[in-house]
Amino acid sequence: MMFEITAEPLDPGPLVAAVRRDESGAVALFYGVARNENLGRKVLWLEYDAYPEMAIKKMREVADEVRAKFTVTGVGILHRTGRLEIGETSLLVAVSSGHRKEAFDACHFAVDRIKQIVPVWKKEVFEGGEEWIEGHVPGVEDGSP
Repeated sequence: MMFEITAEPLDPGPLVAAVRRDESGAVALFYGVARNENLGRKVLWLEYDAYPEMAIKKMREVADEVRAKFTVTGVGILHRTGRLEIGETSLLVAVSSGHRKEAFDACHFAVDRIKQIVPVWKKEVFEGGEEWIEGHVPGVEDGSP
């Protein structure tokens, strides 16, 4: 499995290779991408910060939860830190399974859990200001990583 916090741009190729097995009929890959709008504000760029050792430990916990809940053949998570321009990838989650439904469901679950428990913080810099946004906001399904 592959779990990483990095300031470098994220490359999905090695992540997919790390989770794919010969028995994997499906690999679901989620890209979290910096977008130019949130809460009605024009976002200029994002900045991510993390406590890498704890974040990787929590990523492994998410993977353990995924394996306990779904029949998967692999799970991997990469998260970017530092300044990200609009359009850059902040999060990659790959899940492999024998079948597509299980892979999609497990990947969706993993992304939600990452937002809930992995200590990564996001600052949005928008026209007129900036704001640190701490993880998942219950009840808000805005799609941002």
